[in-house]
This record gives sequence, C-alpha cells and structure tokens, in this order.
Amino acid sequence: MYDDDDLSLLDPEVELESPLDKMEPLTAESEVAKPDPEVMLALLENPQPQQRMLAARAFCDIEDERATPLLIRLLTDSCPLVRVSAAYGIGRNPSQEAVEPLIAQLNQDWNGYVRKGVVWALGNCRDRRCLAPLADALRTDISAVRLWSASALAQMAEVGYEAVVGAIPSLIEALVQDPIAAVRSNSAWAIGQLCKELPSNIVYATAIDALIQAFAEDKDLGVREDAKAALLGVGDPRGLQLIETLEQEGWF
Repeated sequence: MYDDDDLSLLDPEVELESPLDKMEPLTAESEVAKPDPEVMLALLENPQPQQRMLAARAFCDIEDERATPLLIRLLTDSCPLVRVSAAYGIGRNPSQEAVEPLIAQLNQDWNGYVRKGVVWALGNCRDRRCLAPLADALRTDISAVRLWSASALAQMAEVGYEAVVGAIPSLIEALVQDPIAAVRSNSAWAIGQLCKELPSNIVYATAIDALIQAFAEDKDLGVREDAKAALLGVGDPRGLQLIETLEQEGWF
C-alpha cells in the first residue's frame, strides 16, 4: 500500500489525467511518417537513457511485436522516464509474456507515474492474471493509479465471465467508498461495461444496485451523471425506471 507521501511524485493538477495525455505522438501521421521501427528497436538498447526513452515512446505509435521483449526489459530500467515510457509502449504492444513483469513492477515501483502506466498496460493485456493486481491497486494505491485501475478492470469484459465476476466487487467498493470523485466515476463506467457481459444473476443485480445508489445519492454531480450513463448503457429496467421517475420529479 502506498501512502499520501507518494502523491508528491505526481503533480496534483494533472495526477488524474490519462496515462497517455503527456505522451504526445512523436510524429503527426498526416504530415510525417512514423519512426522507423528498425531504428527504434536498436535505440531501445542504447546506453543513453534519453535515447531508450525516446525509442520506448515511439512504440506508443508503432505496433511491432519484436519490441515487446525489449520493452519488458526496460520496465526495470534505473531511469523512471524510461520505465514509464516502456509501460506505455507495452500498452500499445501487449502480450501474454508482459503480464508477469508488469505485475512485478506494479508491486515494487516507487514512482506513481510508472505505476499509473503499468495499470493501463495491464488492462490492455486482457489477461486473467491482471485481475488481482488491478483490484488491489484500486483499493490501495494513490488516486491517479486507482483511477486507471478502475478503467483497466473494464477490460476484464474481454477476458471471460469469471474475470468479470471477479472485477465487480472491487469496483463496487470504489464506487461507494473512494474519496475521489473521478475514481468513483471511472468505477461507475467500468461497472456499466462489465454488466453488459453478465446474465441477470445476483452479481448483476448487486452491480446495478450500486449504480442506482450512486445515481441517487452521490454528492458529486459528475459521478451521478456517469452512473446514469452506465445504467442507460446497460438498459436495466429498474435503472431506467428510476431515472425516469427522478427526472419527472425534477430531481436533477
């Protein structure tokens, strides 16, 4: 678990932004060709950290499976800028082989930016092994990492029923209890994505109840709107009826 001191690693004004929002594309595709993969692959092993970082960043734009083993190796680079760039690069070039190294780095990296990128990459790997570390990060990490852990857990929709069922409890907990509104909003969105993959069973009903509660009771308007959007997206009759009733009563 990481304490509030870890927040000093992230700028409070930007800590909740997307893992890629500070990673501008190295080239504008409409104007300039993307970097040469052969050149970038060689630079991934350059002795200069700046060159390794730039090469890793290039693979945020380039999809090339040959880069993945080298990016995995860079997850433990001594330079945090290289590590975070490698995490983003793996997110664009995910593989089953990257899952365990990503989990290991999530558990040990002191840098919040790196962990933030790692959870994004874990979500993109869409692997059952990612469920437990993402759920743990959602419960225990700093707010920026919790935010993107919630979004990453939505990717369990593509993994399978058991992964979806496993992701729901931690997302409900975050939706109800997390002190950061943005984390609650992302949790509402993720629950909505996962509910689309569930049959009408007890897990589904519990998730819908949590969305209804957030829609009706959360103090933050943005969270209520996101819970409403999730309910509309799922199309659950109870949720739709509540939305209609509250809107008719002028609740908003």
